[in-house]
Amino acid sequence: MEITLDSPLDMHLHLRDGDMLKLTAPLSADFAGAVIMPNLVPPITTPDAMVAYSRRIREAMGEDVAFSRYMTLFFTPQTEATLQSICDTPEFFAFKLYPAGITTNSEGGISHMKEADSTLRMMEEMGIPLLVHGESHGFVMDREAEFLAVYRDLATRYPKLRLCMEHITTAAALQLLDEFENLCATVTLQHLLITLDDVAGGALNPHLFCKPIAKRPGDRDALLQAALEAHPRLMFGSDSAPHPLHKKECCGCAAGVFTAPLALPKLAELFAAHGSLGNLQNFVSGNARKLYGLTPVSRPITLTDTPTHVPASYRSFGQQVVPMYAGESIGWSVKKD
Repeated sequence: MEITLDSPLDMHLHLRDGDMLKLTAPLSADFAGAVIMPNLVPPITTPDAMVAYSRRIREAMGEDVAFSRYMTLFFTPQTEATLQSICDTPEFFAFKLYPAGITTNSEGGISHMKEADSTLRMMEEMGIPLLVHGESHGFVMDREAEFLAVYRDLATRYPKLRLCMEHITTAAALQLLDEFENLCATVTLQHLLITLDDVAGGALNPHLFCKPIAKRPGDRDALLQAALEAHPRLMFGSDSAPHPLHKKECCGCAAGVFTAPLALPKLAELFAAHGSLGNLQNFVSGNARKLYGLTPVSRPITLTDTPTHVPASYRSFGQQVVPMYAGESIGWSVKKD
């Protein structure tokens, strides 16, 4: 069995920088493009830094790789003049808003949403999307649920602002997609497959620890059903987040699951197992193109039900990263020319 996808997109991708970028960029190139996250050290906050980072990504992937880079800026309050300058930068796609300290390298995020008000008003008028890491600082299992009130407030106060709830993990978040037309969402591979039990129910698995943390079986099942049906305002965003081995297998484990090299084969296997392979195109590309008016590079990707083995780790440039399903086999693979 085979399926050819027209320019699949990853709507939420971490590539890091330096030697880690050199390792992870080629491993993330099975997609035709991706929305690139800005929470580097220091974060990407200016057009010049964004353009330079885009250039480093292109160099790391290889000049001959057809890959659309949809770059984001770490949200900070802006003036109208700076916003216009940002909009004039071709690589720019959206702002990414982080509550301060909520996840990796987010210490410079927003402490109070009122700090963002004037900038969001201008973004609404200029048609600039806002991508949000939606968690509170409450009890870890309740953080997304507690943030839903913020999404409701934003969607109501800024009805023309294109808001994306990033990497949703709960059935309750899905319900908001049917309440507000200006809301959309991304969901990761791991949140379609695992629950908190897989992370910490037996022996702790640090390579499945991410933020937002995996939730309950009912949440996973609701997300999976929405993905299989290709809900028109739900998009695939891997949130593939590589960390060096020594930062995962340690006290104070870094949050992030590295899925980029296996995301498309695993999604094909998952959708085929549920008789929904025909909906995969919209989930990994069609919905995002319609919601944002994107025109990625034309690049067909063929997946086949030939098994592929996931390495125990990926090593290069002095870096070592452990992927999800390390050392296991997946029933599908990307067909290479």
